[in-house]
Amino acid sequence: MHLLTKLILSTALATQLAACVPAVVGGAAAGGAMAADRRTSGIFVEDENIELKAVKKMETNLGEYSHVNVTSFNRNVLLTGEVPDESKKALAESLLKEIPNIRQVTNEITIEPKSSLGSRSNDTFITSKVKTLFVTENRFPANYVKIVTENGVVYLMGLVTKEEADAAVDIARNTEGVTKVVKVFEYIN
Repeated sequence: MHLLTKLILSTALATQLAACVPAVVGGAAAGGAMAADRRTSGIFVEDENIELKAVKKMETNLGEYSHVNVTSFNRNVLLTGEVPDESKKALAESLLKEIPNIRQVTNEITIEPKSSLGSRSNDTFITSKVKTLFVTENRFPANYVKIVTENGVVYLMGLVTKEEADAAVDIARNTEGVTKVVKVFEYIN
């Protein structure tokens, strides 16, 4: 989950506990983030809850030699990262069965040593380059597509049309540093 999203949700919750007027402001900030994609506000919040619960389960059960990212979009969960063996990969997926409301799981975890900080920083840089190109090329609303990068592989998620998906894949595929593009889209009319 993005740090900004966590901050917005935490602020919204804190202000709701403090008083009614700040809750309106906090709610507006969270609403602005939700208005930028096609998920309902309820599904947006549910995705955040799924991610929080799943990350906690991964940290608690997989051990220090594993690095697993959890991304939920419209209750479809993408697992990426590295684990030391096949049993940990299977465990990561089975832990999700304990979390309600998940519709589908795409397990893209690889069996290899945990990635380095340098590799993760490079992945963050690739994600920012792809997102920037989404905005500058303006072929579809950039917030319709969620980008996750792991070891140079770009995973694209979102509720998109076929044309939007094709444009997103084309942009990502032609971004320097991207080794592969994986579509994890849910298609709409």
